[in-house]
Amino acid sequence: MNKEIVKFLRKSYNMNQRDFAKLVNCSFSLIALVEVGKRRVTEDLESKIKNTFDLDEEQLQSIATLVSEFSKGIPPLF
Repeated sequence: MNKEIVKFLRKSYNMNQRDFAKLVNCSFSLIALVEVGKRRVTEDLESKIKNTFDLDEEQLQSIATLVSEFSKGIPPLF
């Protein structure tokens, strides 16, 4: 998991960083620092996010693909 996936998930649920942090049970500053690239997504944070949103590895890979395509400016194929 990387910062783009964290930001994508947060925005997909229409949450600000504080609400997202509260939901995943971590500090607001951690989410803010992850999203700007000053901190990496730790195993603990990844686990909390996966548990909170009930995500498995296949779903994370799909999200990563979407994020990658969006960053290229190419709409994903549905």
